[in-house]
Amino acid sequence: MTSRERLLAALDGNRPDRLPVTTHHLMPSFLGKRMGGISNDEFFDRFGMDPVRWVYIHKPDPQRAEDLHPDHSPGYLEPHLISSETWNMTSEPIPDPQYPTVRYSFRTPRKTLTMVLQSDEHTSWVTERLVKEKTDIDLIAEYATHPVADVQEVNRLVEQWGERGMVRGAINGFDIYGQPGCWQDAAVLYGIEELIISTYDDPEWVRTFLQILLERKKVFTRSLAGARYDILEFGGGDASSTVISPQIFDRFVAPYDSQIISLAHEVGQRIVYHTCGGMMPLLERIAEMGPEAMETFTPEGMGGDTDLKEAKARIGERVCMIGGFDQLHHFIGCTPQETRRAVRDCFRDAGDRGGYILAPSDHFFEADLELLDAFADEARRCVY
Repeated sequence: MTSRERLLAALDGNRPDRLPVTTHHLMPSFLGKRMGGISNDEFFDRFGMDPVRWVYIHKPDPQRAEDLHPDHSPGYLEPHLISSETWNMTSEPIPDPQYPTVRYSFRTPRKTLTMVLQSDEHTSWVTERLVKEKTDIDLIAEYATHPVADVQEVNRLVEQWGERGMVRGAINGFDIYGQPGCWQDAAVLYGIEELIISTYDDPEWVRTFLQILLERKKVFTRSLAGARYDILEFGGGDASSTVISPQIFDRFVAPYDSQIISLAHEVGQRIVYHTCGGMMPLLERIAEMGPEAMETFTPEGMGGDTDLKEAKARIGERVCMIGGFDQLHHFIGCTPQETRRAVRDCFRDAGDRGGYILAPSDHFFEADLELLDAFADEARRCVY
């Protein structure tokens, strides 16, 4: 099988020729510091894993008076911003003794919304939320732009890449620092603690906020018709059971995210629901929303709660499972033999009947190269 055939067979719940082995996002800091600055494709070639190419290409909705932002250069895993006369982003650096810090301002006719991000060599985080007052969501509803997928360009890149591996994209998140899931996007924009409290103090406001984000995502999801993605990421860790209760999931996550999954299916797309954090109390709830795959199945040793064998028994016949490998303890600080045993444990617990893709539970920042070699080599030895 080609890598693409192998990965797609697992996504369809079948047994490929051997266990598919890949990874989530490759961090530029790791590729630069440990791999001499090689590309994503070169990383997969180096270790003999099944490649994944991430494609994020947005364009303005031709039915709206919007355009590509003239001064925005997309960063890591970031599509081009869309702007309009009533929704225009500017950025300015803020002096900080420790971290590069940037304030982003979104100008609208009624008010300017601001958000501040800081970064280090590995990642970025929000230090000032965009939504500071509850009425700010009205500005998003009225003025925020509505990106759509550039299907022609996506398909050109897919054709160019051929059968090398799987092409992944994502449902659109909010500008600059959004996330695919409706709840996850709201958590980024408002703050997860404040959002959880509001589900008790002002649940109708939370529902209105989620509906605004949902409608924006619906525009993007409809535009995916004809795009030759293999799978699209959705969801997010703020919808995990280590962050929210199953009751909040039922009331404020599933009713909105399930609509996007259904709409994605209508336009011929597969969905992988990404939950970095606790999953066990939510397994059936997520599967019932209808995604083709679920990830990341984070083990206890990394702050999750996954029992991979139990998860496979409960939902393994309904979805493809991706992840489950403890990269914190088996990509650094152990022997190759221990890494190989961890691979075999994953294969035994989740992979022996197919419908499983071995991967770290989310991305990694550090790894010993000999352990990456052991990880990939042992996976290739797991033959059906």
